[in-house]
Amino acid sequence: MAKRRKLMLRRPKNTKTVNQIPGTMTYVGHKESTETKLDVIDYNAKSYERFSSTTPEDAFKFVDEQSVTWFNIDGLSNVEEIEKLGDYYELHPLVMEDIVNTGQRPKIEEYQDYIFIVAKMLYYKDGEIENEHLSMIVGKNYVLTFQESDGDVFDPIRERIETAKGRIRSRGADYLMFALLDSIIDNYFLVIDDMSDRIEALEESLFTSKPSDDITFEIQDLKRNILRIRRAVFPLREVISRLEKLDSDLIDDHTGNFIRDLYDHIIQISENIDIYREMIWGLMDMYMTTISNKMNEVMKVLTIMASIFIPLTFIAGIYGMNFEYIPELQWKYSYFVLWGIMITIFFLMIYYFKRKKWL
Repeated sequence: MAKRRKLMLRRPKNTKTVNQIPGTMTYVGHKESTETKLDVIDYNAKSYERFSSTTPEDAFKFVDEQSVTWFNIDGLSNVEEIEKLGDYYELHPLVMEDIVNTGQRPKIEEYQDYIFIVAKMLYYKDGEIENEHLSMIVGKNYVLTFQESDGDVFDPIRERIETAKGRIRSRGADYLMFALLDSIIDNYFLVIDDMSDRIEALEESLFTSKPSDDITFEIQDLKRNILRIRRAVFPLREVISRLEKLDSDLIDDHTGNFIRDLYDHIIQISENIDIYREMIWGLMDMYMTTISNKMNEVMKVLTIMASIFIPLTFIAGIYGMNFEYIPELQWKYSYFVLWGIMITIFFLMIYYFKRKKWL
């Protein structure tokens, strides 16, 4: 189990981008895909249309000033297909480089016609935490989201758009951006809540039952996961803070109010992560203390046993010496008397240890 988790936790290496010209698109990640999938949702207050394709050119027809278009792209390894979208929307080469670099930390950059945001989606997949790289381009009437592979946390957003629930169909691309970020942060809550349950279970195991031999691996797994969550959340806190203060024509004042609420949520998550991080660090100390206490109990028992048998061994040693003349050996009842003395010493020492509460 520990080996399988370790493979899951490996991070993409950035050695592919070393000594390359800035702005060069080089895919950095572990999820090679054979094709780039494009999911397009075009909507306004009165209409809704959804379209899927593997050819980026098919999506260009959906650009319309009267509606909001969400382009979701799955698969980053085919950089040629990604580059076509970048050329069409005139994205900066450094932006294109960051889109296909899954090791890029969360950040926000403002350009003349769009806002570029990088975030990390955290969600459970097959019982393990999945860390998904997400790049987002927010324009006047469109949002581009780039993901490394299939699977995300945006299904509730898609359902709200399709069924016209809430205010999303009547708002612009900036509100869609907020909704996507809100969905990402809501899933942070789910991940850290599960982390809290695991921490409490380990604490209970440490105090109420015999800890298993695998508990150290579980604690180390918690440490690695909380660090991965922290690396995703803390930079995003800076992103939301800058987004809240951003003075851009692309963000409506009403959406700014929702972004402030988003910042409150990310601060709460950050505080919880710090608390859980300290708790996890304390789990190993608690485990080592438990092991030390059990070892002390064993040593105490062994010490008491040794203390009881030391005087008995001393007596047996005296009368086991090979001297020719030991007067007591010639006495008829010496064997029985010696046994009586040794048994009396045994019980006296047991009584003494109990009086001292050592037993």
